[in-house]
Amino acid sequence: MATGNNSESMRVVMAYHERSKHHLNRYAAGPEALDWDAQPNPFREFTGSPRRILPLLTEETAVPFAALSAVRSQPFTLQAVAQFLELALGLAAWKEYGPDRWALRCNPSSGNLHPTEAYLLAFGVPDLEDGLYHYLSRDHLLEQRWSPDAEQHGSGVYVGLTSVAWREAWKYGERALRYCQLDIGHALGALRYAAGTLGWHLRLRGDVDDTRLRSLLGLDRSGDFAHAEGEDAELLLEILPADTMSSAIASPAALPGQWWGQANRLDAHPLYQWPVIAETNSASRMPLLTPDPLPPDPWPARKKSGHTAASTLIRRRRSAQRFDPETVMAADDFFTLLDALLPRSDLPWDIWPFTPRIHPILFVHRVSGLSSGLYALPRTAEGEPVLRMALHPDFSWEAVATAPTHLPLRRLYSGDVRSIARTLSCHQAIAADSCFAVAFLAEYADSLKCGAWHYRLLYQEAGLLGQILYLEAESLGLNGTGIGCFFDDAVQEILGIKDNRLQSLYHFTVGHALTDTRISTLPPYAHRELNIHTGETS
Repeated sequence: MATGNNSESMRVVMAYHERSKHHLNRYAAGPEALDWDAQPNPFREFTGSPRRILPLLTEETAVPFAALSAVRSQPFTLQAVAQFLELALGLAAWKEYGPDRWALRCNPSSGNLHPTEAYLLAFGVPDLEDGLYHYLSRDHLLEQRWSPDAEQHGSGVYVGLTSVAWREAWKYGERALRYCQLDIGHALGALRYAAGTLGWHLRLRGDVDDTRLRSLLGLDRSGDFAHAEGEDAELLLEILPADTMSSAIASPAALPGQWWGQANRLDAHPLYQWPVIAETNSASRMPLLTPDPLPPDPWPARKKSGHTAASTLIRRRRSAQRFDPETVMAADDFFTLLDALLPRSDLPWDIWPFTPRIHPILFVHRVSGLSSGLYALPRTAEGEPVLRMALHPDFSWEAVATAPTHLPLRRLYSGDVRSIARTLSCHQAIAADSCFAVAFLAEYADSLKCGAWHYRLLYQEAGLLGQILYLEAESLGLNGTGIGCFFDDAVQEILGIKDNRLQSLYHFTVGHALTDTRISTLPPYAHRELNIHTGETS
């Protein structure tokens, strides 16, 4: 991990975190009203860019979700790249209710607003011209942004992630930066699982800092964004075959070539400005990163079962809107979900080359054989003493006798915590009607001392944990939903936290979702097939 400390940057980031907190008596600064008819366009596109329509999956993948770690590596082909993008970031369905119609994607997003954009940098992929492409999920196609002047030698495939903060700020105001980073974590998980269906690894290219990534993705081309909302550079990932964990290819650099495309404007009439978001983005920009030295897996390998195709499970994932308050979850399923959150060298944790800093606090409501109450799951050996020192001194820290011996699950308090969970999560019923809810606590102050960019990493790790819960819950016939709205300091007070060593960054809840039958579900790409047959473009 890169080290160093910029005290001014850290001050800016910590000040942002404090001012973007929700409180029991007031919420963080946000718009006073929303005009849903004026919602920003959820799809970025580049007018004038050559377009390459990608093939769609015509049948489910043969690989079960439980066997993703054992898939034989597939070659880089246009079909394989298309499958990867469709299952990671493509549309899962359209929803329709009366005159309203909206898209759902494979990667979850706060408020379904999708600030995350993806770019493909490809060299040596058959039937795909070398260059940089923007992925337009609405139509499952690539928009070519750049092609090199000279022929490139060798092959390499990369994915760049960016954020359009305004998509979140339009609804959530100053808190939007938090949600953008959670969504980067969601996308990391979605990309890693999708890569697993092809036997590919993903590796974070820490040798590309913010400035270089902006240049590589064309984000610094101000003329291309002259009348459009800008994008913030986030991360660059390299796709590697399953039998390769490191690349001999030098880090990609901006090269001479031809650029195409003008970014579309997403919101023609923005009513608010939130300058603190840009200020905090600037203060937390990513430097060159060196992965942390990680010890061998401290946990035994996971035992997975099930025959559901990975593509089926990925595409049916939904964020639950309402839970059945009577469903009781099996204890074995509960332990299976928690075991999936423990960091290992296996998929999907091999995408995260940093020491884990997030620890779940669980509000258990209805798990068979387990008393209701408050529980902790320290995800590292070093994390447990940090939690013990910072949390309420009266917590019991009992080991859960029925849990697997390797699972570091600790009971803190026994009792009905449904009303507490609901109140803390902005009075939302989903936090109480589920089988259990989670508050993801971050080792906050010590992490930021190592650099202000750790603020992004903490949220991204929390988002990755959320994506794991989403898919693992689906594999057990359950459902999850992320909760970004919670009363920050009230969470800390309930848990006995008196300083900023720990901060709650994300809430999540798991149970049995109730479906609103008034809402119709439509296929994701029927419109594209119609447009292709009629010769129209979307």
